[in-house]
Amino acid sequence: MSTPRADLPPTAGQTSAERPWPVRLLTAKLTEYLGRAPAVWLEGQVVQLTRRPGQATCYLTLRDTDVDLSFSVTVHARTLDALPAPLVDGAHVVVHARPELFPRRGSLSLAADDLRPVGVGELLARLEHLRRLLASEGLFAADRKRALPFLPRVVGLVCGRASAAERDVVENARRRWPAVRFDIRAVAVQGPNAVPEVVEALEALDRVPEVDVIVVTRGGGSLEDLLPFSNESLVRAAAACRTPIVSAIGHEVDAPLLDLVADVRASTPTDAAKRVVPDVAEELARVAQARDRVRSAVLRLLEREDRLLTGIRERSVLADPHRLLAGHADAVADLRRRGRAAVTSRLDRARDDVAHLRERVAALSPAATLARGYAVVQTAQGGVVRAPGEVQDGALLRLRLTGGDLAAHAAGPWRGDATLPAGTERPAARRSTPRKAPRASAARPPPAAAPSPDTTDTTDTTEVTP
Repeated sequence: MSTPRADLPPTAGQTSAERPWPVRLLTAKLTEYLGRAPAVWLEGQVVQLTRRPGQATCYLTLRDTDVDLSFSVTVHARTLDALPAPLVDGAHVVVHARPELFPRRGSLSLAADDLRPVGVGELLARLEHLRRLLASEGLFAADRKRALPFLPRVVGLVCGRASAAERDVVENARRRWPAVRFDIRAVAVQGPNAVPEVVEALEALDRVPEVDVIVVTRGGGSLEDLLPFSNESLVRAAAACRTPIVSAIGHEVDAPLLDLVADVRASTPTDAAKRVVPDVAEELARVAQARDRVRSAVLRLLEREDRLLTGIRERSVLADPHRLLAGHADAVADLRRRGRAAVTSRLDRARDDVAHLRERVAALSPAATLARGYAVVQTAQGGVVRAPGEVQDGALLRLRLTGGDLAAHAAGPWRGDATLPAGTERPAARRSTPRKAPRASAARPPPAAAPSPDTTDTTDTTEVTP
């Protein structure tokens, strides 16, 4: 049993499970509220335009250009007839509409009283503003551009379903490099679904490790047809890709913003195919040219070396090799003669030096002193007698002479009138005597070794008169 209207809560906040609003009351309040709402200008893309003959009201769907969101719009046929050109699906328009609620279905729609297609000049102005905004963020900077691989393992291709652009890219690429592989993602390239589908395809191909380059392509079209490829969301998605991107949208005169953010811009889909893969015929020709250049260089080197060897063989020194050796043989003989003379001269000088040293050694030897008539007086114990006081009378002495040794007995200091042993004659005169030696009587000495030539020069010598 419904609640009497007088007992219904006046506001939605006062409703409860015991005191609810009926649907008609909510519809009435929403209609009242929307009736007080002002009209608003909206921008969007026309999809599903429905216009039945004989009906004054036309129906269309106005879709947001960036996200999947739309409103149903009703517009009078006179408004559409007043347009300079017929309105078609995909047109970019601005509408002046007021929200209204259909109570029977409880659906919200927009009632438009004015509809204006967006002109080309206004679209270009908006695109220029977006271009400047993205350029200020550095999305079009040259240092962000990446070089394309020489020979990609897999080429990612984003294109329309069964489109001519797809055939152009695939056929021309395989004509240039038959072994090329493609990962093709067919998407909508115009209309309300173009932007989300292209963005999804780009992100999916960017996640495939084997895809080394991505080509985004579509054929030519009007400015409105190419607007999805100037969409801000699509441009930012392309800038975020790690894989190099080739943009091949439309023809040479077309310049969507995707061309500016892509790593390489191709004027046409055919040009894109030429840029992503090398031409096998051209590469084979380059290999053949390189081989010919290497062969020519090697042949020139061999010819130069052959001429050099021929010139060397024709030289006179090689025609008569003994002439060169003869000159060196004379030089060797001269060096040998000079060497022998130098060695002989050195040996002669050394022989003279040895002779002089021998004479000096002989002159300084004690044996030479003894040969001049001196004698070395020694005691029986071998000590050298240097003064008469060092021996006692009658002591046995050893006299070392140049011809041998004599034994003698000390007879006291020498006196000119000393008595000589019987049968001994006095000498006629005495030569110089450095020191007085003890008088001794001759006797045979005990056997002793001959005086050594190298006896030290420190011993006292006594001249013995013959």
